[in-house]
Amino acid sequence: MPSASQADAGSALASRAGELVAIGARMDGKGWVPASAGNLSARLDGERIAITRSGVHKGRLASGDIIEVGMDGAALRAGDRPSAETLLHCQIYQQFPAAGAVLHGHSVAATALSLIDGAPLIHLEGYEILKAFPGIETHRATAALPVFENDQDMRRLAATIAPALRAAPIGYVLRGHGVYAWGEDVERSFWRLEALEFLLSCECERRRIR
Repeated sequence: MPSASQADAGSALASRAGELVAIGARMDGKGWVPASAGNLSARLDGERIAITRSGVHKGRLASGDIIEVGMDGAALRAGDRPSAETLLHCQIYQQFPAAGAVLHGHSVAATALSLIDGAPLIHLEGYEILKAFPGIETHRATAALPVFENDQDMRRLAATIAPALRAAPIGYVLRGHGVYAWGEDVERSFWRLEALEFLLSCECERRRIR
């Protein structure tokens, strides 16, 4: 018979898994997670996170596709294979103790804009929806969205991101790849991802019609 702590841990995983399955379907509906792209996670406690397993379609998730890993990115159950980008999620949780969830998608806007503009930052200014992010209270604010060069070596990529992560409170982009956004819980992480995707789509449209 499982102990009370084991039962609590299982309940937390089941709850977060349900939220991530639902958010995966919403992201799929927006066209942000084609094929097996993207990865989704939620904090379970100070030592564990729930994250999508590798190679699954995020719009067709089942609760069994959400697995537990430690803060080092290692699966806690033998045979489970977490997303290749798990270390990037762990890095955000370690850097931001208030972060309760991390969402990553591969939208057309994020992919295309980051490829046509080789700058290390995307400057966002004049948008009312900037107020969706903590600490921004007016459309007159300017937010700098970091863009990092994509890399298949996750430890090297995490090391590249680390020095700039504290200054990236609204999220970041991997060039030619997609957006990372986070928030206090799964729902608010989705709001911030949605706001970022709207902003990136606006930037693409502005450049198209200039």
